Amino acid sequence: MKRRSFLRKASLLPLPLLLNNFKVAAMTQPFLAGAMAENDRILVLLQLNGGNDGLNTLIPLDQYAGLSAVRGNILVPETSILAVEDTVGFHPAMAGIRNLYTEGKVSVVQGVGYPMQNRSHFRSTDIWNTASASDTVIPTGWLGRHLDQRYPGFPGGYPTPEEPAPFAIVMGSSVSETCQGSAGNFSIAIADVDNVGQLPTFAGGANPDTPYGKELDWLRTTIEQSNQYASGIQEAVDQGNTVAAYPEGNPVAAKLRNVARLISGGLQTKVYIVDLGGFDTHAGQTAGGDNTTGDHADLLQTLSDAVAAFQADLAALDLEDRVLGMTYSEFGRRIRSNASQGTDHGDAAPLFLFGSCLNGGITGDNAEIDAAIGIQEGVPMQYDFRNVYGSVLIDWFGVDRETVRDLLLDDFNYVPVLANCNQTTSTEDRPELRSIDLAVAPNPFRDSFDVTFTCGPERVIVSLFDGLGRRVKVVTDRRLPAGEHRLRVSVADLPDGAYFIHLTLAGGVRKTKRVVKG
Repeated sequence: MKRRSFLRKASLLPLPLLLNNFKVAAMTQPFLAGAMAENDRILVLLQLNGGNDGLNTLIPLDQYAGLSAVRGNILVPETSILAVEDTVGFHPAMAGIRNLYTEGKVSVVQGVGYPMQNRSHFRSTDIWNTASASDTVIPTGWLGRHLDQRYPGFPGGYPTPEEPAPFAIVMGSSVSETCQGSAGNFSIAIADVDNVGQLPTFAGGANPDTPYGKELDWLRTTIEQSNQYASGIQEAVDQGNTVAAYPEGNPVAAKLRNVARLISGGLQTKVYIVDLGGFDTHAGQTAGGDNTTGDHADLLQTLSDAVAAFQADLAALDLEDRVLGMTYSEFGRRIRSNASQGTDHGDAAPLFLFGSCLNGGITGDNAEIDAAIGIQEGVPMQYDFRNVYGSVLIDWFGVDRETVRDLLLDDFNYVPVLANCNQTTSTEDRPELRSIDLAVAPNPFRDSFDVTFTCGPERVIVSLFDGLGRRVKVVTDRRLPAGEHRLRVSVADLPDGAYFIHLTLAGGVRKTKRVVKG
């Protein structure tokens, strides 16, 4: 086997599976050192595995009549919804997150996804972890790829006295694909912080100058690195503390409690990754005739209670201004429920950020829902997830925009989700999201319709997507003068059905409207 092939395959496995189930796994490196070493900010990624039903999480109150028509068998009663704005409210199981929202410690970005949505769990998760386009396969994660550019000699030479901590820690048994580099993974996995342990070392002389010897040398180096990191982790565990009450029997709460413990213990790791599975709710999303209960309600309460306890702990430990949390899931669910009291794979969904340094509130609009929605339709994308990733890197970690474009998306658009607390971007450099009107007429239409909006002077992109999230037409992509504009969209060649007109302006402005041909 070629060395690069061996390294890549080996790094995709947690070392506990390779080395007698010891508790520390993988390979690591300092995090974005050139851009990020001067601050002590921390990012916690919370992955919701399975595809979260955003319409049952953040419920659009102004679309309740449409929801009743298309998912009445799972819809939460309107009187039970935890309203936070006139047009939106949280699932009743999410009291903890709702309270944080009212304190300005939770922000929501609506309709986060990507063009040409892939509804496969495996492929869509890969897209979110690598930040690739839906039609491109990238073997490296979005964080690992950046580190590869900065540290082409990885994995040799680390840790160092200046950079003693792991790049990223996964609270679990396997490393994260977001941190996959070309020669190894830049994260480590910890299954049990109270039993970190040391990996067994190899006895014997020098490695032979053969392919086998080179692989053995790599393995010895990896073990030595893991053991060095383990010592620092154990020291942080011993010195760390938590003071808030975490809910018992809550797996996410237990992991976040350990994250708080490591942070309070002085570990210099910049990224922590926690996951919660079970969101593939094809059946039994609600149970027992009470739509406020069921599998999805249990998951949302697990998430909400854990995040609320974590934030309370960070506040009590005076660490709140250093930590930002962000959820992500491979896709949302379809708008129509199925006959099994569940939902099938869909498209976009809300993304949550939590912490004390947020703008607060909701970015984006509620999806338009009516009784004519097709069985295949999902919530349309408003914000490309790579724009959210990049905006967090810019505002939280001080990564420059050109690096973000190279790393994530050539056509990057900034989304101002963070406030001034510990922020690296000046107020002058941070465009505020503008409110913009987008009108379409006629709707329904036969062969064409008009799009009307006001902008500029600025670059304007108007695209048409089908009900499966595929871009079927670029109406315009050019700089327009200031003022009101009306564009004719001719689609005589497209089949009847639902489409979405998507308007993108400078500064992260998005607007989506549903249109129907037929």
